[in-house]
Order: sequence, then C-alpha cells, then structure tokens
Amino acid sequence: MNTYLLLKFVHIISSVLLVGTGLGTAFYMFFANRSGDVRAQAVVARLVVRADWWFTTPAVVVQPLTGIAMAHLAGWPLSTPWIAWSLLLYVLTGALWLPVVWLQWRMARLAQAAADQGRDLPAIYWRLARVWEALGYPAFVAMLLVFWLMVSKPALPTPWVA
Repeated sequence: MNTYLLLKFVHIISSVLLVGTGLGTAFYMFFANRSGDVRAQAVVARLVVRADWWFTTPAVVVQPLTGIAMAHLAGWPLSTPWIAWSLLLYVLTGALWLPVVWLQWRMARLAQAAADQGRDLPAIYWRLARVWEALGYPAFVAMLLVFWLMVSKPALPTPWVA
C-alpha cells in the first residue's frame, strides 16, 4: 500500500469517527434531554463528553493532517476550490464545536449534580441545551458539505474570490 492510500484510509476512518460520533452522541443527548429522566441525562451527558475526548478530538486532529498530506502528495494546492471550501467549512465547524465541548461538559456536571441530589435540572441546563442544539445543527450541515466536497470535487470559485 502506498503512502497516499494509507493516508486516504486513515482520513476516511477518522472522518467516519468524527461525523459518526458527533451524530451518535447528538442523537442520544437530544433524546435523553427529552426523556424527563435526570439520571439518564446525567449518564448520557457524561458519556457524550467521554466520546468527544476519546473519538472526536483525535479525529479533529487527524482530519486536516491527513487531508493536507494527501493534497500535497496528489499535487493539489490548498487553493484548489473544493479543498479551500472544505478547509473553510472545517474551520467553521471547529468554531461551532469548541463551545459545544464546553457546553457538554457543563451540562454533564449539572445533570450529575441534579441526579445526585434527586432534583430536577436547573434552568441553566436547559439554556445550555438550547445553545448546544443551535450550534450543533449548522456544524453538522457544514460537515455534510465537506463530505460532499471531498467526494464530488466540484468546480467552484475559491472562497476568497468575489
């Protein structure tokens, strides 16, 4: 197996982990938040935080490293429109994801405290959950667009050309 194919394999696996973990954890957090069971919310929120550290964070690092290395090996400049748009959307996703990481951590702590005390979740939890969702939707759409760009490699104008 040559270097390019090895990088491509790692890139695909890490993209599956990145988007798959994001979608899976969002699914469980979304429905746990609607369950009315504070103990379930505490467990799910804790596991979502753990999944982000174990799977999403390494994939976030591996994705651009392997992608840029493949572009270099293939002779594609990073200014190639589909690559430039992919990188721009990836940065946008990261800007949305970083606050989500903090929100999930905070929500997990609030849910665990409420579960330990046998109380309902505080109002701040629900405010954080609304922001968590509001950031998650555009981040997910942006990553779907990155997938589309990687697969289709369309002829587009570069993002910084008006």
